[in-house]
Amino acid sequence: MNEIKSSMAGTVLNVMVSEGDSVTSGQELVMLESMKMEIPVEGTEEGTVAEVKVTIGDFVNEGDVLVTIK
Repeated sequence: MNEIKSSMAGTVLNVMVSEGDSVTSGQELVMLESMKMEIPVEGTEEGTVAEVKVTIGDFVNEGDVLVTIK
């Protein structure tokens, strides 16, 4: 399993994938908002979304797991 982690602290602005979705490397999975900037979080490999661990409005810290891909 590949864990997609937050690169910085911020609020989850949007979640673009659901469990069971097929994703590609470089695809935007989650959009974070930090200091009035939108930061896209992209997948690092192809696979299927196993679990989405955040919802819109959640606050995340750097290193928190956002999505797992199998």
